[in-house]
This record gives sequence, structure tokens and C-alpha cells, in this order.
Amino acid sequence: MTRARPALTARQSAVLAELLALFLREGFAGFTLDDLAARLHCSKSTLYALAPSKEQLARRVVSRFFRDATERVEKRVAEAADARGRISTYLHAAADELKPASDRFVADVAAFASTQAVYERNAKAAAARIRAFIQEGVAEGLFRDVHARLVGEMAGWLIEGIQTGVLGRRAEVSDAEAFAALSDLLLGGLELTTRPDAP
Repeated sequence: MTRARPALTARQSAVLAELLALFLREGFAGFTLDDLAARLHCSKSTLYALAPSKEQLARRVVSRFFRDATERVEKRVAEAADARGRISTYLHAAADELKPASDRFVADVAAFASTQAVYERNAKAAAARIRAFIQEGVAEGLFRDVHARLVGEMAGWLIEGIQTGVLGRRAEVSDAEAFAALSDLLLGGLELTTRPDAP
């Protein structure tokens, strides 16, 4: 049984938020704990209270990024009226959440095993959400009956390609444009050619 982490102090919460902002702008691979303490005007003991090593600190900050982003995305999704709206909102909200992440941050997340594991967990969760939305849309009579798990996994691969910057570089588009195109692709491909209630 794992023990729950103790609650953060106000100072620790502030330092964690500052670390997140710094990492999103500049990445984290190039920093030592001494560098981070100097940049944030805090002691190394403050950083060690958050995590026992730089790699574990990076993992904690990256986990925080994805957790907070997921909460904001899900709040927006909850306001959508149907599965079509949920898919569109989910993908556009994900694009918005990724805007602050620099190329350096994305590269560093991929370079460290611990942060890459956090990223992969998030990508799997995104594929599962898309799959659930597809299943809801089929049940609501909005989408064709497709292999929801397969389409969800395919969407997950495309999301990963967007998040890692590969698709954007190849197609010379922004992440926001790529997510909008993925939304169009999914919704267009899932759309019923004729509604079941059509005469």
C-alpha cells in the first residue's frame, strides 16, 4: 500500500507552479537543481521537499501539467451537448492546453523515461476518451457503428503525433490546426450518411 503524499505548503505550491511555467518555456533537461534553485530564488531543500532528484522533480511537474490540463479539458467537455460536440470540444481543448508547451519541453518529456511514461499514460487516456465518445455517439444514433476501440487507438496515435510535434513539422501546421483537422477527420468519418430516423 502506498502512502499518500503530504499536502503541499503554500510555498511548495508556488514553487511547483513556477517550475511548471519555467519547464513549459525552456524545458528541463539542461537545468541542475542548483540552476533551478537560483532561477526560482528558493533553496535546494525546498526542491528536495518536492522530489528527491531532478528526474523525479521533472516527473512531478510533468504529471502536474497533464493532470491540470485534463481537469480543464474535462470541464469544457462536460458542457458539450452530444458526442459530436464532446469530440470536437475535447480535441480543441487539448490543442489549447498544449499551446504553452515549447518544443524544448516536448523533446525533454520524450527524452526521460520517467516523464515519457507520464506522457504515454496521458496518450492512452486520450485514446480511451475518444473511444468512449465514439461509443456514446453510436448509441445516440449520431455516428456509424464502427470499431470504437480501433478508431480510438488510431486517434490516439494521431494525438501523439501532434503532441510530439511530428505531424506539425511534416505538414507545416500548428498544433491547433492539426487538432482541428483531426476533429474534422474523425467527425466526417463517423458521420452517418443517413440518419436512422430519416424517412
